[in-house]
Amino acid sequence: MTKELLNKKDIERILSRMAHEIVEKNKGTSNLCIVGIQRGGVHLAERLSKKIKEIEDRDIQVGSLDIAFYRDDLSIRKEQPTVRQTSVPFEITDKKVVLVDDVLFTGRSIRAAMDALMDFGRPAQIQLAVLLDRGHRELPIRADYVGKNIPTSRAESVEVQLEEDGLEDAVLIVSPEKDA
Repeated sequence: MTKELLNKKDIERILSRMAHEIVEKNKGTSNLCIVGIQRGGVHLAERLSKKIKEIEDRDIQVGSLDIAFYRDDLSIRKEQPTVRQTSVPFEITDKKVVLVDDVLFTGRSIRAAMDALMDFGRPAQIQLAVLLDRGHRELPIRADYVGKNIPTSRAESVEVQLEEDGLEDAVLIVSPEKDA
């Protein structure tokens, strides 16, 4: 069973609020950059950057980070990970980096992303922005900016669909089919 949790308008509203929160917490955009985690986090990072530009009239550098080879489940996965582009074409040392992902779940992807980010330098601070926090943490990681907290069961899956991937913006919760 699939249920729509957020639509395009909801997502835009959430991203606008998050952009304002980022600007407010950082007292502007000085020394700030954004890095999105492949795939959905990259699209959301670009959108947040545009919204921050609307607020502050200042461009924010945006990068993309692939964490495929930083994951702690590489040795137990059945199939090889899909490698996507990493592009951090700016210096992150001594900068405030806002790491962006679509869904925060166990925290393992964020840990992998922080490890990957450290290969590019030593940020002054790493902040985490996520569209959705669904709970079930396995590591002590929490987001600084959360679009929406959604209680889920471990059996459910959360699908974030974005127009950059050729889909209509939506967040869906997919529940396993119950045996009849």
